[in-house]
Amino acid sequence: MTIPNKYFHNKAILLLLIINIFLVIAGAVLILFRLDSGTTTNYIIEYRADYGIGEYQRGFGLDMAGFVLFLILNFTISTMLSLKTFIIRKNVSVIILAVCSLTNLLTIIVSNALMVLR
Repeated sequence: MTIPNKYFHNKAILLLLIINIFLVIAGAVLILFRLDSGTTTNYIIEYRADYGIGEYQRGFGLDMAGFVLFLILNFTISTMLSLKTFIIRKNVSVIILAVCSLTNLLTIIVSNALMVLR
């Protein structure tokens, strides 16, 4: 896959790439540093309001590390989509990177909320 010549010269795309890289690194650090190495520690990984009494689903630290994997996958897929659509429309690639920023921010907020409930 070739990178378009003017892709990194666009200021909006460069700004959004920097923001996304910062969010991925900050989210990974915030999640991984709060994990406990003990295998007996249960983390709340799901909240289902319609279950009634058992609305909190528990899991282990590896399940919480899935948030980090999601952050990385979201960033790489969004960057690849942005590269592919830059040739066709520059605005679409900016929107893709902006949605990636929003999704990464929401992932950090949700993982933090689940960690606090532990």
